[in-house]
Amino acid sequence: MGEAPAFCFDNLRNGFGFKSKGFETSADVGDKTFVIGGENNDSTSDIGVQIYDKSTGKWVIPTVLGTKPKPCKGHSAILLNEDRIMIIIRGSTPDDCIWFLEVDTKYVKEQKKVLGTEVVAWSKGVRGDADKPVVISGPSGVGKGTLINMLMKEFPSMFGFSISHTTRAPRCNENNGVHYHFTDRSVMEKDIKDGKFLEFASVHGNLYGTSIEAVEAVADSGKRCILDIDVQGARSVRASSLDAIFIFICPPSMTELDERLRARETETEEQILKRLRNAEAEIEQGKSSGIFDHILYNDNLEECYENLKEFLGLDGSAPTNHKPSPKGIDLPLNHTVSKFDNQVLINCETPELETASKNLILLDVSSLQGGAPGRTRELNVYSIDSFSDGLNEKLS
Repeated sequence: MGEAPAFCFDNLRNGFGFKSKGFETSADVGDKTFVIGGENNDSTSDIGVQIYDKSTGKWVIPTVLGTKPKPCKGHSAILLNEDRIMIIIRGSTPDDCIWFLEVDTKYVKEQKKVLGTEVVAWSKGVRGDADKPVVISGPSGVGKGTLINMLMKEFPSMFGFSISHTTRAPRCNENNGVHYHFTDRSVMEKDIKDGKFLEFASVHGNLYGTSIEAVEAVADSGKRCILDIDVQGARSVRASSLDAIFIFICPPSMTELDERLRARETETEEQILKRLRNAEAEIEQGKSSGIFDHILYNDNLEECYENLKEFLGLDGSAPTNHKPSPKGIDLPLNHTVSKFDNQVLINCETPELETASKNLILLDVSSLQGGAPGRTRELNVYSIDSFSDGLNEKLS
């Protein structure tokens, strides 16, 4: 079991034109040393990132993607699997104390190619798992909105919608963060370039899109995210890092779809014909593109709904109660960190758990899922009795 690489890096900095007032940690990955830390400010330290390239003897300021941790009272850092560094924040809130700095993951490698520079990316660590989001697509008039409403009515605490972003101005009675995330075009374009959006489109000169953060926020609340998007959007989501279930809703026939669109009495003849032309193209893509895991034919609404529930594990074979949002770790300010294989051991120097003997926390990182630009999930946490050899209990 080795100690976490947490030490001041001022000696290495001498002669390289950098000044440091704050406590820093470092981790070696190949011929690069990643230095994490920053200047102290009112007893807190900003968590910046710089890279020392040992092959060239030069310092590099990387492009930092993702939302980084807030300034803190200190941190520990430990290398995991040569592609990411776990950061343990000292004195942080229980749900904000474990972070991951990705330095050589698939996402980071892709962004290096796109941006043509050194890249690192932050991802917040979250305990436990989350149900896969559900992507539902289908032509206008096929009844996918009705099916989604039926799901929301029967399982109101299980499912939730992500809030889309748009660059258009809010309309009367529209609230930011409720109806849309209203944003500037330059900001959204940069976030799209940085890989923060699952899908986006330009409509009447304005950008609309679904961000990874918006989907993650639904999962953080303990709900399963539903994305109601067109086939082109589903294609983009399939090509992204999001692990989702893709379902396409088909009409029983084009004749039936024509009748449903006309029965709504909400569109002109020209608009109906346009929707029918688009529907033909969408149905062809939905059936042959390989995007979708399941194809449902909505010739009978109740039967289609039962089939939809079966695909989502809601047909009685799985519990219908939604997963509660996992709590964080109540981590004392004073602690030390060590690592053995895929387990990280935190030794709390002050006995702030239930009893004085339970002063060790074990982080099992063997099954980590996800990562930047979203959350890193499947972080399992246990308390250990320091006077025994076994796990005492899983923290929940």
